[in-house]
Amino acid sequence: MVPTEHIWKEYHTRLHGFIRSRVDDTSIADDILQDVFVRIHTKIHSLKQSSKIQHWIYQITRNAIVDYYRTRKKTEKLPHILIAPEPEPSEEARQEMEYCIQPVIQSLPEHYRQALMLSEIEGLTQKEVAERQGISLSGAKARVQRGRRMVKDILLQCSHFEFDHRGRIIDHGQKGSDCKRC
Repeated sequence: MVPTEHIWKEYHTRLHGFIRSRVDDTSIADDILQDVFVRIHTKIHSLKQSSKIQHWIYQITRNAIVDYYRTRKKTEKLPHILIAPEPEPSEEARQEMEYCIQPVIQSLPEHYRQALMLSEIEGLTQKEVAERQGISLSGAKARVQRGRRMVKDILLQCSHFEFDHRGRIIDHGQKGSDCKRC
């Protein structure tokens, strides 16, 4: 179980910004944030998977914002952003994926590995990749695209992913214990 002090340090600023983007008044946002942390503290025992803590925290926060708007005048409508709330991308999931992708790239055949390392890790353009590898631009593009496809296929074999509506990873998990790469 994650201590609530750690949660406060980790999420305080981000949650405050999240609330402020949905509530105009800073003092009201502060009150909602305080309410969110009271809810977190009293319900932390109900969190079944600590790996899903960020999603859980943001759901509590969205619910607190909705509750705030429900207590206001009946003629005021909920802001559109709260009607269809969008989960914040999981920074933890992104960092875990970065950690996982390097070994996957290393497992690729040499020419795909080099092309991906140069383009994706070192940030070279595909033209620069072609020059470094002594191949045509179309050859470099093909290697990078095939390498990306190979990485995607390997990751999809080992993991399941949860995406937001923009296609960003917000959560992931390993499919089975037999996958040793991630």
